[in-house]
Amino acid sequence: MTEPIKILCVDDEPNVLKALQRLFLDEDYELLTATDGQKGLDILQEAGPVQVVISDYRMPGMNGVEFLKHVYERQPETMRIALSGYADTAAVVEAINDGRIYKFIPKPWNDDQLKVTIAKAIEVYFLQRENELLTQELLASNEELKMVNANLEEIIKERTEEIMFQNKVLQHSQHILESLPVGVIGLDKNNMVIQCNNRACAIIAGVGHTNNDCGKFFGRPATAVLPGVLADLLEYITDAPRKQIVDLKGRSVTVRGVTIENDQGLSGRILLLDQDS
Repeated sequence: MTEPIKILCVDDEPNVLKALQRLFLDEDYELLTATDGQKGLDILQEAGPVQVVISDYRMPGMNGVEFLKHVYERQPETMRIALSGYADTAAVVEAINDGRIYKFIPKPWNDDQLKVTIAKAIEVYFLQRENELLTQELLASNEELKMVNANLEEIIKERTEEIMFQNKVLQHSQHILESLPVGVIGLDKNNMVIQCNNRACAIIAGVGHTNNDCGKFFGRPATAVLPGVLADLLEYITDAPRKQIVDLKGRSVTVRGVTIENDQGLSGRILLLDQDS
């Protein structure tokens, strides 16, 4: 407990206040006293947080229920205890409902029981404070989480739009590639096939104008899927474009080879195949 523990005792009988002071003399409490409700409220305002308020039920002017009601309005977290020398059930109910008291203790009280009651009240006070702080932290965390989720949703939305746009670009690129009157084979720097249009597959296979079985080429070494005469050309393709006419199964095919390299570190080769009529 980091804050000092303050107990405010309000009773119009000075002897009662003295008895309470003696009772808590050996405790690490700061005991504040007042002889009527208004003085008690003044002290409450000046003293700052007060953990426990003990008030007599019957006092002239402002009675204990009215006083404790004002205490609740000003410091709702304060634990409120009422003392009464009258065994009046209606008074107890009134004090509980209007003053929202923690305990109703009869006079004369048992010292040990009163000490235990005060200790428990202080414990409840700090538990409630801790719970309130945890609740505030949880609310703050929830708000932060909402902001993170909102930002994440926006990022996902932007990323989805970007991917959709890239997919459209790729679709258009593939359409352009398939529309070319020549065969195109793209290879990475390790001579793995990474692109191939249907025209190239048809020229290599020696069938019709197109061949839709190009999927078997992708991700495989050029030496495994290309005719040897084409694979052998790759080592001769340098920065300068190279053109050569080769024989593919009795067909004359013009092969142009170029290297590709950009500032993003992508590199490889492109073969353009044009079958002579």
